[in-house]
Formats: sequence, C-alpha cells, structure tokens
Amino acid sequence: MTLIKRAELQAALQEGSPTLNSQLFLFFGERYLCKEAADLVQEKLLEVGHGAVHAIDGDHEDAGRTLSRLMSYSLLPGRQLLRVSDSRIFHSKTVVEEIWGKAAQAFQSGNSGSARNHLLSMVQAVGLEIEGTTSLSEIPSPEWQKIFAFAKPTDNLQWADHLLGETQGKSQAASVNLAERYIQTFEKGIPAQNILFLTAETVDKRQRLFTYLKKNGTVVDCSVAGGSGAAAQTEQKEILREMMQKTLTELQKKIEPRAVEMFFERVGFHPVAVVVETEKLAHSIGDRATITASDVEEMVSRNREDALYELTDALGKRQADRALTILSHLLEQGIHALAILSTIRNYLKKQLIFRSLQMRDFPLWRSGMNARDFQNTYLPALKAEEEWGELLQGHPYALFMSFSKASEYSCSGLKRWLAMLLDAEFRLKGSPLPPRLVIEELLLAMVKGAPKLPSRR
Repeated sequence: MTLIKRAELQAALQEGSPTLNSQLFLFFGERYLCKEAADLVQEKLLEVGHGAVHAIDGDHEDAGRTLSRLMSYSLLPGRQLLRVSDSRIFHSKTVVEEIWGKAAQAFQSGNSGSARNHLLSMVQAVGLEIEGTTSLSEIPSPEWQKIFAFAKPTDNLQWADHLLGETQGKSQAASVNLAERYIQTFEKGIPAQNILFLTAETVDKRQRLFTYLKKNGTVVDCSVAGGSGAAAQTEQKEILREMMQKTLTELQKKIEPRAVEMFFERVGFHPVAVVVETEKLAHSIGDRATITASDVEEMVSRNREDALYELTDALGKRQADRALTILSHLLEQGIHALAILSTIRNYLKKQLIFRSLQMRDFPLWRSGMNARDFQNTYLPALKAEEEWGELLQGHPYALFMSFSKASEYSCSGLKRWLAMLLDAEFRLKGSPLPPRLVIEELLLAMVKGAPKLPSRR
C-alpha cells in the first residue's frame, strides 16, 4: 500500500480508493491527531461495510489475545475493527530518548499517569525487566548510556523510581520479538472481514514491522514538527487553526481575528485543549454568532505550563504574595508538589548557567547591554563557543530577558537557593508536613534571601 500524510487522508478515502481495501492501518504521531485520523477512516470503512469496533488499550494489551482475535472468524455481521490505541510494539532504542523527554515533560506538568506510561514504554523498549529492586536513579552513568543509548540526566530521578514502583505486579508484556509475531500472523493471512488499527505516538521507522505495514497496509503520518523554529511554529499553528475552524463550523460560530491569536497564546500547541476550549467558548456565548477577545479573556485560562512559568517569574521578581497565590492555584489544579519543585530547579539551573557565562572574559557581558547588542554581537559570539547550545535556542529577545535577569544574581546565591530546594525536596519525601506548607516556606525563604549581587559587574 503506502504511507500518506494526515493532510492527504481525506483525498485518499474517496470512493474506489485502494486505501478502503486495506486490512492493516498504522497511525503515528501526535496523539489526538492520530485519534482524529483513525476516527475518520473508521467512519468511512463502517459506512461502506457496516460492522463493529473492538477498542483495545495498548497500556494493558495482551498481544497474544489481540492476534488471536485478529485471526478468528467473527459471528457478528460486517467488518470487525480491532483498534489498539497507544501501541508499544514500535518502540526501540532509537526512540528511547524521545520517550524519556515526554515522560519528564508529563511529570513536570503534573500528569503522573502519562509520565508513568512513558517510563514503562521506555524500559520495555530496551527489554529492561521491572522488578522490586529496579531503580533508574541508581543505574551508573556508563551503564545508563549502554542500556538506553543516551546520556543519563543529571536531575534527581527519584520521581521516576516512584512512578515505576507503582507498576509492580501489573502486566508488563515486553515488546521484544512482539513485532515479529505480528508479521508472522499477517503473513498467514487474516479473515477478510477483520481489520487492525494501530496508533502510536513514537515509532522507529527502521523497524521491520513499520516497513512491512508501509508495504502491505496503510500508514498515516500524523506527526507535527517540534521545536520553536519558524517552520515548526507555522505548521503547528496551521493545524490548530484547522481544528478550531472545524469545531466552530460544526457549532455554527465564528471568532474575531485578534481573539484567535490570544486564544493560541493561552492554549499553546495542545490539540485536545484547542477543541475543548473552542467548544466551551462557542457554548458560552449563547445565541451570539461571533466569539470576541473579551470572551477568550474571560473563559480561557492559561495552561499549566504557563502557570508554572508565572511562578518562577514571581520568584525572580521577589513577589511573595503573587508567588503564594500562584502556588495555591497550582496545587488546587492537582499539580504534584515535586513537579513544582522540578520547575523551580530547572529555572535556577538555567539562571546559574547564564550567570556563569556572563562571568567569562569572552564574550564580554556588559551591565546595561541592550537587546540589539545582545542579539547582534554577544549571542552569536556565545553560540560560536559551541557550549550549552540547547539553552541558547529560542527567540533572541526572550534569551536577552533571561540573561538580564541572571545578571542580577550571584552564583553563590543561586547555589544556596538550589541547596534550599534540595532540602525542601527531602522534606516532601520524608516528613509528614503538608506539601503546601513545605513549598510556601521555601518560597518565602527564597524571596527573603534572594541572591542579588551586592554590586553589578
């Protein structure tokens, strides 16, 4: 068959298309977009041949049972769709680092369930058995590199140990050789009325199963360019506009152009949130036909990542009242206390790195440097040193603001803050004190003893 882009899917499903005759489908990429694409294909297939859908959760899938059902003749009439969501059979060492990144991001956003699932996928992809003694934090760096094929993170990994510990005693079907079992089953031939849907966020395109499905089935690419580059941002916005417009059309509503930009700024690239928030806006305006900027201001709250950023911003500006208010809101939203500490730690580490870079003789950081000099002279010279390149990505003005804030601190003061944060983390994990009390005390102590420079360099 073939591999097609999500944008090409509608055309590929026209009447008489060979795509409709396929029995094997793989949808990979952004999770919500995969679901949307699979829903579209499912609707077309059942529209032509009727039948039933059998949903299977990939997190708890018994692969042997799935393959057995795929090979069995059903007593039910029409097409039988076996739809496996979040399949793990395409994972391998080449995508483990990407999976780890998703796990860390999910944990920092307070979504421990998603973080746990990504961690489980990561250890299964490398064939690491989860036992009572399994501890990621205790794996030596050389061994970590050998097992996972990327450098061991320098952050405290006890959060990952805790989440993996919660999976003890649950089904841990490893993906080793599972792909081969799928291929062998396909090659034997499956009943004509049976159809398999597989969805996966991350795939190894070099895996034999992926190649097999691309040749003998239909593979739909729902991936979206990541990062903050202009091309990636443009692609992300186009997808979000498409989803917003589709939702508004179904609800017979419109939206002001300036309200659209405000909406995307608040929601960010979260396709599920775009649909949900658009529906909420459309219903909130009643009989009115057009959503305004004031409607967005009133109804759409900033996402968790924005709220966490606001906390570090309040901390940097020594605004104790604001910091405590934001903390209260974060905890009320269910964000884990350790995730809040992790966000503060990342902020402090970045400030410490920027401040240490400013103390170098070259390139020379000057007190009072303006944004133009920073962008045209200082930043290019810093990037030429080829160190901390990942932290120097992003919009130049945003970097300028971060460097300007870092210039107000001393390295010793930032280190004291990090030590205070580590102490708070130990107290969260080992004392009966309420998490809110521990973090409130930390924030107040940090604001009171902010590591300001006695004099600017």
